[in-house]
Amino acid sequence: MSSAALAPRKARSAKRVLPGFGLTLGYTIFYLSIIVLIPLVALLTKSFSLTWEQFWTAVSAPAVVASYELSFTMSFIAACVNVVFGMLIAWVLVRYRFPGKKVVDALVDLPFALPTAVAGISLSALYAGNGWIGQYFEALGIQMAYNPKGIAIALIFIGLPFVVRTVQPVLEDFEKELEEAATSLGASRWQIFYKVILPHIGPALLTGFAMAFARAVGEYGSVIFIAGNIPMVSEITPLIIMAKLDQHDVAGATAVAVVMLLISFVLLLLINALQAWQRKAQGGR
Repeated sequence: MSSAALAPRKARSAKRVLPGFGLTLGYTIFYLSIIVLIPLVALLTKSFSLTWEQFWTAVSAPAVVASYELSFTMSFIAACVNVVFGMLIAWVLVRYRFPGKKVVDALVDLPFALPTAVAGISLSALYAGNGWIGQYFEALGIQMAYNPKGIAIALIFIGLPFVVRTVQPVLEDFEKELEEAATSLGASRWQIFYKVILPHIGPALLTGFAMAFARAVGEYGSVIFIAGNIPMVSEITPLIIMAKLDQHDVAGATAVAVVMLLISFVLLLLINALQAWQRKAQGGR
């Protein structure tokens, strides 16, 4: 082979920082297998030790079904709230300068650093009937803790950073000239947001929603302290799984976990399909 033909190949190999494709792909598959695939296969295999009747009995008990409804409903509500307020916080952090901005920006990451048990105890102290915030709602006859409202509060708290940190870099890269051009053409503020800004940050919002929703579905530590854990009322599915494990019903716990896994996978698949459709509708941006 001529030296002229070898030159481009040598140039490409010189630019590679990591080892070759085959080696890096092998490490990737090996790592994902240990961290993700093998645990999922073990979960499915353990649930197969049950007969279909036993499996159905474990996953369709009234308390378990009620926990499904509660977990996914509260997770969806919390993710929707975080999309709205997370976008507002990201907008303020990107577009405005004010005293203490760096402190506010750091506080957004607090749910990442704070242990979930500490978060649950703190929220319980704040929103209980005699808490700093809960006492005012209690005077109005509204109980904020130890019911589904408390679950939603905890899930909003732990899911907010996912939306903010997903939308924030997209807003930083957004070209303000597009807003100025729309303004010069007579567009109102609502039209600028709806037709110029929202299509640009829409995929990031959906990604943040999916991450916050997925995080909320599996949350345990911060919820159990503020939920009340009343069967059929405020008992989340992760608590059902923990209770079955405490009773040494490992097969029953894995059966409930498999149902949660399948439902979560379907919902995330739908969200990803919606993201793909949105990108296609925007011309592949």
